[in-house]
Amino acid sequence: MKEIKFYKVAIFINALVPLALVGWDWLHGRLGADPLNFVTRTTGTLTLVFLMLTLAVTPARKITGVQWLIRFRRMLGLYAFFYGFLHFTAYVWFDKFFNLRAAAEDVWRRPFIIVGLTSFFLMVPLAITSTNGMIKRLGGKRWQRLHKLVYLTAIGGVLHFYLLVKSDTRRPVIFGAILAVLLGYRLYVAYSSKLKAKPLSLTQTAPPR
Repeated sequence: MKEIKFYKVAIFINALVPLALVGWDWLHGRLGADPLNFVTRTTGTLTLVFLMLTLAVTPARKITGVQWLIRFRRMLGLYAFFYGFLHFTAYVWFDKFFNLRAAAEDVWRRPFIIVGLTSFFLMVPLAITSTNGMIKRLGGKRWQRLHKLVYLTAIGGVLHFYLLVKSDTRRPVIFGAILAVLLGYRLYVAYSSKLKAKPLSLTQTAPPR
């Protein structure tokens, strides 16, 4: 479908716009008093945004009945990983200057970094196995089980953000609320499916005497 190709190109371009704007402002010295912190926070926020968008595809598809929305989930997920990688790189490069020993010491001192790193590394196998070839190699069921790690990734990402901020927790709470709705919808669908699949009780199925 030409429309799907158009939407994919639109998503691809628009997903890079925030990065382009950050780069432009960096070149012109408009990132504020602490540009490195701005880059780190921005890439972290973008990671969460694309994680939420990735998780929103399935509910949107089921509620609207527009099945081809599923074709955008992989791209959105890869952008979540892309910005997560930039967020991780910004920390190791700008904050620790690739001093892995200092980074390791920092990790043990600050729990929110442990949570953030765990969430990022959980995304690595998801990104590696996002191709059609890997789906065939793993098999559909195993691939689906593996990609449920995205739920833990999103939960860890929101928790990382919440633990990071010290006073104004409004933004991580908003992300947490969005995530709760997206995961709650999945639990509701799963519970409803189990209820429908339950066999009728003996009193309902027994023949009249």
